[in-house]
Amino acid sequence: MSLPRIAVDAMGGDVGVRVMIEGAALARRRHDRFKFLLVGDETQIKSALDHHPNLRDASEILHAPEQVEGDERPTQALRRARRTSMGMAIAAVKSGEAGAAVSGGNTGALMAMAKVSLRTMPGIDRPALAALLPTLGDTDLVMLDLGANTECDARNLVQFAIMGAAYSRIATGLAEPRVRLLNIGTEEIKGTDALRGASEKLREASQTLALSFDGFIEADKLARGSADVVVTDGFSGNIALKAVEGAARFVTDLLKDAFQSSLRSKLGFLISRPATELLKHHLDPNNHNGAVFLGLNGIVVKSHGNANAAGVANAVAVTARLLEENLTERITADLAEGAALQGSMPAAGETAPSAGSDIR
Repeated sequence: MSLPRIAVDAMGGDVGVRVMIEGAALARRRHDRFKFLLVGDETQIKSALDHHPNLRDASEILHAPEQVEGDERPTQALRRARRTSMGMAIAAVKSGEAGAAVSGGNTGALMAMAKVSLRTMPGIDRPALAALLPTLGDTDLVMLDLGANTECDARNLVQFAIMGAAYSRIATGLAEPRVRLLNIGTEEIKGTDALRGASEKLREASQTLALSFDGFIEADKLARGSADVVVTDGFSGNIALKAVEGAARFVTDLLKDAFQSSLRSKLGFLISRPATELLKHHLDPNNHNGAVFLGLNGIVVKSHGNANAAGVANAVAVTARLLEENLTERITADLAEGAALQGSMPAAGETAPSAGSDIR
């Protein structure tokens, strides 16, 4: 069964058209039900498609005369949305020409365009950026927010938890994901008023919603597998994410240097190569690529700007699964169940997307 078309911002990402098209073609080879709307410079897209007839036969090109630059401010990008590949890809989701959009471009601009065009779902004050992170447990970890909202109150954090749990049930298959709040300690007295307020409400939510609230978690335990969903504000989440990614690169570089230090080390590398290759695969961010903006009236997925073709293909696969599993409808149902819970909390004020947010 074919899925609704996926709009691909072909001009997004650090490399641009070549990698985005290669990634879409790889995803198409793996799943022949995928169909695409490729948005960007028509001449460049057609040239790239000459090498991928399998993708060309499953795609339509939508010409966009401009593209969003990596260092462009969201407010500036918004003014050009109707002429850029990113803005036109999101507009295709709003009009129903596509079921979802994928972009590797400027995260702040993508967040701003998606929020203005698609609007937030009823019951959601702010959308959040969520991604899957590898753990030592049996399943990946859903973490949010990762940069869309630098400041959040308790109401925002509760909404993020509800949305993150819905995403986790799709991504991991768990019936009641374990939800925890990122904090400086696990004791109930630790943290800000927003964290303690959200904790109180999420304990109540565990009684009615399909999630299990397990209290606070510290950053050094993120990869241990003791949580399925970790909720935080976008400022802390973005720092934590980049610290995790940096630690992963540090470990792989350290191993590489160690195995090249002597002849004995090189022989040791040959013996341990299957294990090191498994480690490399587990830590490679391309294998976990594809962060989703939760809380919008439509699906928009952010690919790493420096993702390779395999990473883009993974982001496309994440997008397709969210379409197939009706993520938006699942979140709507959970929000309806949690409406009474949120109704007892102060309403959150509207805040524009942070101009500095970016997942690279």
